Amino acid sequence: MTTAYSNFKISISESLQLAECFDELNNNEIGLSCPDSLKKASLVMALTAWETYVEDVVKEKVTENFKILEGSQVHDFVNRQLDTRLKMFHNPDSKKTKQLFEEFFGFDVTDHWQWNNTLPKQAREQLNKLIKKRGDAVHRSRTCIHQPSVIKRDELHKAIRFIKELVRVTDEVVEAK
Repeated sequence: MTTAYSNFKISISESLQLAECFDELNNNEIGLSCPDSLKKASLVMALTAWETYVEDVVKEKVTENFKILEGSQVHDFVNRQLDTRLKMFHNPDSKKTKQLFEEFFGFDVTDHWQWNNTLPKQAREQLNKLIKKRGDAVHRSRTCIHQPSVIKRDELHKAIRFIKELVRVTDEVVEAK
């Protein structure tokens, strides 16, 4: 298990806490409804945990893979290139994640996103949908109470489980390479 994965487990717990808070507040006897913003915040936190994991695991593995070159121009060049790529690594959808892993490690990590009843193509599509939902949650406000929520409660819990599995599988692949 990478250090990045250990850190992810802590980060994703914050998203779970927000989701649990939403559930707890909605299960009250007074009949108050909980603000939709807790679900949106939980989604944003979960995808931020994913983004941070990818950045951290790539840094961790580049450091490990290029340790022998420490102090050389090649080492410095690789680190500058990595820093430049990570500064542009916003909204880490499947395409950006694939490009990052191909560039620094020579393989398409998204080809390995497979578990239970999820195939790589489905995992890519699901990640891309969640990244879009995050954008909607952050940049689009509900202007009318009759508009549907950006994310429903059950979708949020599925999204968190999906991200946890995605990180687990990604970490297994990275450790095996």
